[in-house]
Amino acid sequence: MTTAVHERLRVTDPARWRELALSWRRWATLAGRLAAEVGLRVAALGEVWRGAAATAAARRLDESRRRLTLFRLHCWVADQVTSEFAATLTRARALLTRALAAGAPGRDDNGDFSAALLVAARADAEATVRLERLTRAIEVPARPPGPGRPDCATSPAGVRRWWDGLAAEERAWLLTTEAVWLARLDGLPVADRDVANRLLLDDRRAEIDRAVAGATGRERDRLRDVRDGLARLSDRLADENGPRAYLLSLDTGAEGRAVVALGDPDRSDKVLTHVPGMTADLASFGGELARAERVAVRAAELTPRSATSAILWLDYDAPDFVDEAASARRAEAAAPALRQFQEGLRAGHEGPPARQVVLGHSYGSLVVGQAAATGFEADGVVFVGSPGVGVDSARELRVPPGDVWSSTSRGDVIQYAAVAPGGLVRDLVTAGSVPVAGPWLAFGRPERDLWFGHNPSDPAFGARVFASAPGGGHVGYWDNGSPSLDTLAAITTGAAR
Repeated sequence: MTTAVHERLRVTDPARWRELALSWRRWATLAGRLAAEVGLRVAALGEVWRGAAATAAARRLDESRRRLTLFRLHCWVADQVTSEFAATLTRARALLTRALAAGAPGRDDNGDFSAALLVAARADAEATVRLERLTRAIEVPARPPGPGRPDCATSPAGVRRWWDGLAAEERAWLLTTEAVWLARLDGLPVADRDVANRLLLDDRRAEIDRAVAGATGRERDRLRDVRDGLARLSDRLADENGPRAYLLSLDTGAEGRAVVALGDPDRSDKVLTHVPGMTADLASFGGELARAERVAVRAAELTPRSATSAILWLDYDAPDFVDEAASARRAEAAAPALRQFQEGLRAGHEGPPARQVVLGHSYGSLVVGQAAATGFEADGVVFVGSPGVGVDSARELRVPPGDVWSSTSRGDVIQYAAVAPGGLVRDLVTAGSVPVAGPWLAFGRPERDLWFGHNPSDPAFGARVFASAPGGGHVGYWDNGSPSLDTLAAITTGAAR
């Protein structure tokens, strides 16, 4: 069996599976256009035709629309399965290449050869089961679920128990008819939540297009920004390059919000949640998502034995201006939602619990600090370019000891722009009272006391401080080749011990 798996893995091209996944994605897009057209026909029919025959015709058209919606659902599931299979094959082949470079399989001291075969065999078995299950679910579901739905007080674990207790046709019925309700349910399996949110995306884009046509002034500018963000989000969801994207939440209010996972966190061994900072919104989410993706890609390169998912959690109203960023109110408001989301990841995960790491950048580090101060599902937290995290010691964060990390580049303006008032006064006194060296002593070193508490990159805070490029500025922590990128990947996988 080992020889057979080895030969199949050696000749299998993951790119062919990625192409297959992309074709399913394109079929879903085409079916969406057809479903939208049928919906327009149903609406137009009611304006010009009345009576029993018209009602029957509208019912048949609506049934066709539901079938197209279900077809889209199945296409996306096939896309998910084949995309994840291709990603796992890529990791397995990387292990195989590493083993062969070391010599004969028997001299593979790191066990990469055996690991490659095991990873490939497990991926093959899982993909087979999921695709076989899909072939049995092709009929239009006509069975709504019974009573006992979760409400706003139900925990993510309770949501998962409820969902698992439904029959397959009941889950399909909910996905095709009540996607709006399902789209934000923490605890729902990521694959199903992705389908629900993708079904909503076209409707949200159409709503924004109509709103733009009737808006003026600042409201029109806001809506245009949201429309542009939705377009870029749609492009990323359809993209054949990089890890497969899962849309876990979408909100077009204010500047817009989205939660996007790269790789399925329910089936990954390591999960990084990236919380962005000031000015983050739907129009600019692409840069933040790219940073999260670099960590996931680098983690797969460094530790191909395990699957890593990276999530951009842009599900809070990030401050847009300095006066807004000077207050902790938005971070305090965001913390419960972040805790709920992390709890949902834990509840929805398949198999043994994943290592969950939460990273906060800039103002996002305050969001993470507020969430961690009262306890949440995280095996580690990382602060980068932080203005303070709301506490003065790593001991005040409810995460495992030794898994609080921080880095602030020498060239990051945050450590000088977010100085605590008392610290600024002391710096000014030092600069004016010490000849020659005063300005350097005052402003040439990282500040100890920042706007939102003790600098987490100061050793006295108690975090594990790691290096970053001196000239990286405020967003250089994810630059390819930077020491901080490798460390972030190692923290995510648990290799940075």
